[in-house]
Amino acid sequence: MPVRFEIIKKCPRTKARLGRITTAHGCFMTPAFMPVATQATVKTLAPQDLKENGVDVLIANTYHLYLRPGPDVIARAGGLHEFMGWPGPILTDSGGFQAYSLSELKKVNDDGILFQSHLDGSSHLFTPQLVMEVQQKLDSDVAMCLDLFDGYPSSCPDARRSVETTLRWAGKCKEHQGKKQNLFGIVQGGTYPQLREECTKRLLDIGFDGYAIGGLCIGEPHETTLKMSETVADLLPPDKPRYLMGAGYPEDLIELVARGIDIFDCVLPTRNGRTGMAFTSQGKVVIKNSIYSEDFSKLDENCQCYTCSNFTRSYLRHLFNTHEALGPRLLTMHNIHYFTSFMFKLRTELASEVSFDMVDKSYV
Repeated sequence: MPVRFEIIKKCPRTKARLGRITTAHGCFMTPAFMPVATQATVKTLAPQDLKENGVDVLIANTYHLYLRPGPDVIARAGGLHEFMGWPGPILTDSGGFQAYSLSELKKVNDDGILFQSHLDGSSHLFTPQLVMEVQQKLDSDVAMCLDLFDGYPSSCPDARRSVETTLRWAGKCKEHQGKKQNLFGIVQGGTYPQLREECTKRLLDIGFDGYAIGGLCIGEPHETTLKMSETVADLLPPDKPRYLMGAGYPEDLIELVARGIDIFDCVLPTRNGRTGMAFTSQGKVVIKNSIYSEDFSKLDENCQCYTCSNFTRSYLRHLFNTHEALGPRLLTMHNIHYFTSFMFKLRTELASEVSFDMVDKSYV
């Protein structure tokens, strides 16, 4: 089923838009934040936990699922939705970033990325055709093209190589796109506006069901992230979803939504939850700190999630200091609830008569 993207309302003073994306496994509203289910799980949480906390769409990782348990196992299980017990939409990234970043030994050529597994050192070649075949076996609603990630900072010649390779692979991914699967192209180009523009226009010539912006949120200045995102978003067709990969700080999401971005993903809410940091309406809380040892208040006075409704900061600190597994689970659950509530509030503001750049940002 082709992704259907509907724009419900546009902000009159910014480029923000309220939308709905419909897939074969249901719909979700945009702007949307996708929790990361790297290995077919959002760490510590069950699918029921995710639904109860407002999650509608997930992103899983092709690289990790290719290595374990393998795409054939998942295909025999009936696809990723059946395998992990998640009924809603799933996007899978190509795994190219992980193949490039996790392997100490890798080589990029015209065919793809030759890398050694971070698990056992075995050699693998990720080609556009293989990446598409794996994602078809996973049977995700949206697949991503294989692209060449370029770190920050990168020289203009390196960024140019990344663009040319990404475009070449994008064309091959398009040739091998499954009939039942949607495919998003990925814009690369580093921090060079002219390369971003060129990459975007040439991807549009190929034609995709949606478009992602890659190679950002990796340490570049905040203003550069905004500038590159806006440069690309302004060139993309209004009837296609726009996805910025790896963006996750709430204060950044506001500014990126205002520049026309629809979809985001990041490991922040889950990774920080597992290590003892909570996002709250009063600011970030590092629950291991001694000041919370006898703090019997809620984690977040303005939150109604299961964690905040039942446990105190003192108890949560105790769980982390005694290395109890319940601690990371409860903080992760809260953080996911915080992010879904945050995005819901953004959508509510967009649906109202209030111009988006007048949104009260005090809840960040």
